[in-house]
Amino acid sequence: MINFTTLFDSFYLDKGLCLYKSLERVCDDFKLYIFCFDAKSKHVLEAEKLKNIEVLYCGDLEQKYPQLLELKEERSKAEYCWTCTPASIEYVLDTYNIDNCTYIDADLYFFKNPSVLINELNGSDKHIIITPHRFTDSVKDRYYLKRSGKYCVEFNYFDNSDVSREALKWWRERCFEWCYHKYEAERMGDQKYLEKFPILFSGVHELENKGGGVAPWNLNQYRLSSISYGDNNTRYPILYDRKTKERFELIFYHFQNIRYLSGTKVNISSETNNKELKNSIYIPYLREIEDIRKYLKIKYNVTFSVKKTYSSNKIISFLQGNMLRFKVKSISDLIDLDKI
Repeated sequence: MINFTTLFDSFYLDKGLCLYKSLERVCDDFKLYIFCFDAKSKHVLEAEKLKNIEVLYCGDLEQKYPQLLELKEERSKAEYCWTCTPASIEYVLDTYNIDNCTYIDADLYFFKNPSVLINELNGSDKHIIITPHRFTDSVKDRYYLKRSGKYCVEFNYFDNSDVSREALKWWRERCFEWCYHKYEAERMGDQKYLEKFPILFSGVHELENKGGGVAPWNLNQYRLSSISYGDNNTRYPILYDRKTKERFELIFYHFQNIRYLSGTKVNISSETNNKELKNSIYIPYLREIEDIRKYLKIKYNVTFSVKKTYSSNKIISFLQGNMLRFKVKSISDLIDLDKI
């Protein structure tokens, strides 16, 4: 069984449920442990009674790690969630006595079974998987690498070995000390700490399959090769690398930085001008998200704000919530939800 954990509040309920539905379609045997960061998300998930979900609450983490209650007061909502990432993995491994746990961001979507990614550890002496951003060597990407780090906190596997637990404990302690939306030489949120993993700990594996970790920051390196269909008529794109010409199946996509201009207009911020490629990935996701939003509105009266912020700095937070969603790099990134 593959064990996953994620965390979000009601603002991400649509994405979290979409994540779950994608896993349900492609995984035969999995468990998703969800830490709810507000009462509304907990109420909805408990009411839904989804069979492969264990509903947890941020209070569970705060009881295990009382220091979090103090940190909660000084960090933004997003920064506090990042602070809790390694703690959430530790909590699941401790509480449920399972042999592995993979943290996944709530805005991931699985097109194929992720077991192929974890199977990269088979026959090796590795215990941890970290996922690279896969930036290019362009000037722009070298800048992103310096800001955000080589690795992304999006799909991070830990088994229950002593090696993994040592790394998790170190990561948790660092996040408790400092976890802010600030770009520093060796720190940025919970993320740049991962650059120290291969240096400090044995048994760390860098994910090799390019189908794991496709995202706006690397999408422009690829093109659409074809669309294939798997079990239960599941649909998944096959991409190819523009530089190496390597073809690979898309396992999961990270839908980071989708911003709503209004209730029906979306800026997907895909970082590519290739309309065929972006539509093959984004349109199915947006359709499912819209179905989930309508369901949540009708059944639970859950609605969603168009604003999206991360920083605890009030000026930066204002700009993130009110200005960045209007930053459009490609006209085909503007999607009218009424027309898809």
